[in-house]
Amino acid sequence: MSKYPADISERLDRTNELLQRVLVEVSKTPSTHAIFVDAGYVYAAAGLLVTGTEDRRSFDLDAEGLIEAFIDKARTIFADSRLLRVYWYDGARRRIHTTEQQAIAELPDVKVRLGNLNANNQQKGVDSLIRTDLESLARHRAISDAALIGGDEDLVSAVEAAQGYGARVHLWGIEAGEGRNQAEPLLWEVDSQRTFDLDFCRPYVTRRPVTTYEDDTPAPSREDVRFVGAQIAAAWLAARGRESLADLLPGHPYLPGSVDQDLLVEAERLLQHSLRGHAHLRRALRDGFWQHLQSQY
Repeated sequence: MSKYPADISERLDRTNELLQRVLVEVSKTPSTHAIFVDAGYVYAAAGLLVTGTEDRRSFDLDAEGLIEAFIDKARTIFADSRLLRVYWYDGARRRIHTTEQQAIAELPDVKVRLGNLNANNQQKGVDSLIRTDLESLARHRAISDAALIGGDEDLVSAVEAAQGYGARVHLWGIEAGEGRNQAEPLLWEVDSQRTFDLDFCRPYVTRRPVTTYEDDTPAPSREDVRFVGAQIAAAWLAARGRESLADLLPGHPYLPGSVDQDLLVEAERLLQHSLRGHAHLRRALRDGFWQHLQSQY
């Protein structure tokens, strides 16, 4: 009998063995997700929903708090997946970071990507940045799921590119008062859809001018704010008990949106000074809060 069939059989066995090894390795690789935020869409949609205007000059957006809320939501939805990072896409004159964009760029697990602003304050080049990142991460198997927060029809090509490499794309949007604020072709292409309502967005959008506290006095020091954060943590722990602490610790360094908002409000009451717009003080507040909780565990 010819040796040819035996050679083919041996090669098939070797191929099957290699495939089994690959499948085992793939099964051991944790899923990874990333969040892609079109900041222009978020400002316009959230501003209109909460304050009735899309004009950024008319309201303040707590981008840090909102990003943490998105991360917290993703952690719930992609329970068996780890976060790669949050991509925050915005526009700036000559692509030079504003003070606010610099503060966002300093946040952990956040990458700020800037397009240009034209004379009418319209973003240019943001959609192409999103497509480049989505396609590249999907092609290199860096992500298995992408949460895309935007509404422009031009994002359809970005979704198709990522899906072509096997990634699932989930479209997140902000509730529209009337009609839709996301293009239908985009809704048709994605793998799933989710909408954030007024209650979700309200804590992170504040109409200007809102001066709950007089800010003509010097801002508190980081140490003062950290101390207040520890004070609030002690009261929080006394009111809720160690079981609540055990539920909170796995999310470190992020706080659920409701807890973070309560922390901010109480800190401003104790300090008699607004911390909105002071990202470094907000981080010091959370550091003090976490430091006390971890010392008690």
